[in-house]
Amino acid sequence: MTSTIPTKFLILSDTHNFAFGDTEKVNEPLRHPLPKADVLLHCGDLTSVGGVPAYKSLLRVLGNIDAELKLVIAGNRDLDLDKRYFGAHLDEEHEDPDGHKKAIEVMKGPLAKAAGVIYLEEGLNTFTLKNGAKFTIYTSPYTPEFCDWGFPYERNEDRFNPAQHVASDVKCIAKNPVPDFPGIDIMMTHGPPEDILDWTYNGTSVGCRALMRAVSRARPLLHCFGLIHEACGAKMVTWKDDKTKIGADAIENQTSMPNAYPGPSKLPVKFGKETLMVNASIVNLKYKPTNAPWLVELDLRRGTRGSLGGEESVSGSIAFHHSSGGVEDNLKE
Repeated sequence: MTSTIPTKFLILSDTHNFAFGDTEKVNEPLRHPLPKADVLLHCGDLTSVGGVPAYKSLLRVLGNIDAELKLVIAGNRDLDLDKRYFGAHLDEEHEDPDGHKKAIEVMKGPLAKAAGVIYLEEGLNTFTLKNGAKFTIYTSPYTPEFCDWGFPYERNEDRFNPAQHVASDVKCIAKNPVPDFPGIDIMMTHGPPEDILDWTYNGTSVGCRALMRAVSRARPLLHCFGLIHEACGAKMVTWKDDKTKIGADAIENQTSMPNAYPGPSKLPVKFGKETLMVNASIVNLKYKPTNAPWLVELDLRRGTRGSLGGEESVSGSIAFHHSSGGVEDNLKE
């Protein structure tokens, strides 16, 4: 029996209310049916400015995608999913004071379950698929503060690294820090790390330095994100053998990778030595849905009962372990 299992990931980001399958308004790569995958990853900016109707529409769209497991995070545009932001900007004359609660209820309620969608917040989760493949994923919707959007942190704050790995000029605010290698297989954040698929139209690098430090420590197989529409693409980052190196100093080289969509990009990523970085923004700089998703095939480890998150999948269920809460739910297909 092989120790790894080929597993297909369909990766999207920054859909901004876009409904796949509208053949009159979209390019051929974005029409239904999207290719079948084992796992769907949506890296945030589900909507343009949030709102319960927009989330319901999104879930109907994602429900039409053929994937066993569908994992979704918020982005800076999904305003009412950010409790702190929503409370600070609430205008009770024009907004529902229960707007955040209602948005969360939609993203975690019956409609989400019917669509097969699991909404994840910041932290670690472990999943085992029906094919026996197992992976641990770190997710975070937070991005550096920009123009008063949701899920912000300041540039001089680090929410991804424990205190011993924070740069000297930065304040540690991490509640759910990224673990060192080999603690995770996949990272899904809304924003990019510094100098990796983060260049804006005017040539400015706007990625997060703290996130770059975190991914260099974790060395996952895959780190997917969005946010910077014009920087969509993929790079294979090769790490130096010296695991004490951190941030940009840990990179040996990086190579741009082509998108084989609608076919899979079959990439033999070397765990601990390479990380596939994917900016999966669907829309371009003008918010037009012109970019194809990414379909990436990775070799994942085979799951075993009782390791890295407790009970594994049985009888067609997906074992789901949320590390911050310490509670495991079996979510029936």
